Amino acid sequence: MSIRYLFLSVIIFSFFTMACEKKVETPNVLWIYVDDMSDWVGCYGDNTVATPNIDALASDGIRFNRAYMPAPVCSATRSALITGTMQTTYGLHHHETLAKKPIPKEITTVPELFRKAGYLTFNEAKTHYNFSYKTDDLFSPEFERPSSTIVKSHLVGHDLTWLKQLRGKKFFGQIQLSGGKYQGEAGNKYPAPSRIKESEVTVPAQYPNNSVMRNAIARHYEQIVFCDSQVGSIIQALKEYDIWDNTAVFFFTDHGCQMPRAKQHIYDEGAKVPFIVHWPKGNKQLLNKGKVRDDLVSGIDISASSLALAGIEIPEFMEGSNLFANNYKERDFVVTARDRMGIAIDRVRAVRSENYLYVKNYMLDRPLYQPAYRDGYATFISLRKMHDEGKLTPLQASYHEASQRKGEELYHIKDDPNQLNNLAGDSKYASELIKHRKGLEDWIKETDDKGQYPLDKEDLIQVYERAKGKVYNPEYKFIKK
Repeated sequence: MSIRYLFLSVIIFSFFTMACEKKVETPNVLWIYVDDMSDWVGCYGDNTVATPNIDALASDGIRFNRAYMPAPVCSATRSALITGTMQTTYGLHHHETLAKKPIPKEITTVPELFRKAGYLTFNEAKTHYNFSYKTDDLFSPEFERPSSTIVKSHLVGHDLTWLKQLRGKKFFGQIQLSGGKYQGEAGNKYPAPSRIKESEVTVPAQYPNNSVMRNAIARHYEQIVFCDSQVGSIIQALKEYDIWDNTAVFFFTDHGCQMPRAKQHIYDEGAKVPFIVHWPKGNKQLLNKGKVRDDLVSGIDISASSLALAGIEIPEFMEGSNLFANNYKERDFVVTARDRMGIAIDRVRAVRSENYLYVKNYMLDRPLYQPAYRDGYATFISLRKMHDEGKLTPLQASYHEASQRKGEELYHIKDDPNQLNNLAGDSKYASELIKHRKGLEDWIKETDDKGQYPLDKEDLIQVYERAKGKVYNPEYKFIKK
């Protein structure tokens, strides 16, 4: 055999091999979007309850250990993720905006981008965005919605038979799970049923170690168990209807549980969430950055990464990053923002870096625990009673007192995971304080953080009217009673 013939044979064989090699398709994308749930699951090191289905997603996919949501409350977070931008950039930052307006024309939501790329889109069923929109613009009208007995604001039970219609179709979908809202928010009632004994839970130092707090924590573990069973049913249905192999599953929660200093607050218990990505056919593509990742992730990275996995170009207006890009650059910090929460007006910004959490409180004339909708919860009733009786520790009491609120807070995340010891006044950490302060100031300027501007009066009037005048902040004083 001549060298020339041998060389030609090698070339022909190479082309034949490349032609026969099966190309991995772009996947369907499914968001399993959970309400009000902390990362108290096995794959994150908490073995208080068994979470086999969530753990299985992590064991065969990628677990992100440091994922933080843009806001510690649902409507602001959901507005950020559906646009791939921080809610503060386009004025979507106030929780439950009532005077809703359309988003700017230059913004196209994630489901609209998927639809333009030929994907069927659906969301069962919670949206809760702080802007007005037409449902048929975001979600495919040809999708046959399941009956209201199966899906209300979240998936009820475990009936996923309606997923059968997705067989053979390319789709971007969201399945909403109740998580911490299952059978009522944790801490709402006392006692609340749980298979977890109160003696088996640990109460962090930011809360008094009493039966009400222990029961609230135990109840959240019960909610996590139910959520895990629903995740198992979703996985089973995807497999049964031949959807599983080419569906990238993003599992995450919109913020932490409803413990008093968690939901609606920017500490880790409010903003840090479980985040897992699993795609059987795409493991090589997903795992190029590692199976367990400790880099800083913002919730808006979920939006950008979902588009990228589907081969859709990430628009320039999006502020999220593709976590799986070959040229992916890890974040130096992530920002979480707290603004008006229902009737309670506040402005707080948090910057997380590799080792620190920096907090800037802008409204020092009001306490951290403002009077709000959760005042009737058993946890808050217990806390306020103990505060009035002088039975709280100085730290626990400080959350009730405006005079004790500090303009700046700095915590070492690894040494102080519950953020209890404020280092902002310690001269040893002056350089870190200055660095994080500047990082926040630069971010506010670069993104034109809308939280720095006066509140929308039309929205305040509607909040006031819905609250029937039971509001406390001075910003409502302009309203004629």
